[in-house]
Amino acid sequence: MMGYGPEDKNTVLELTYNYGVTEYDKGNGYAQIAIGTDDVYKTAEPIKLFGGKITRKPGPLPGINTKITACLDPDGWKSVFVDNIDFFKELE
Repeated sequence: MMGYGPEDKNTVLELTYNYGVTEYDKGNGYAQIAIGTDDVYKTAEPIKLFGGKITRKPGPLPGINTKITACLDPDGWKSVFVDNIDFFKELE
């Protein structure tokens, strides 16, 4: 598990491997996960290098200028990477 502080007061992320499970039904309860990064441009480089599908090229969002990039993993799950500095500016 990964998080910032005690589980009862903060959000944590747990990644698991489920032995014997060969397929998941994506359903409609999951849209995407957002992950902070220091540089969305550098984050996109290895995704492209290893054949990942970039669904939104790195760059600022119109109107708010927060830099993001987005991709799909091999199973079609969406991840969005958000520039840390821009994200914290949005919280001010």
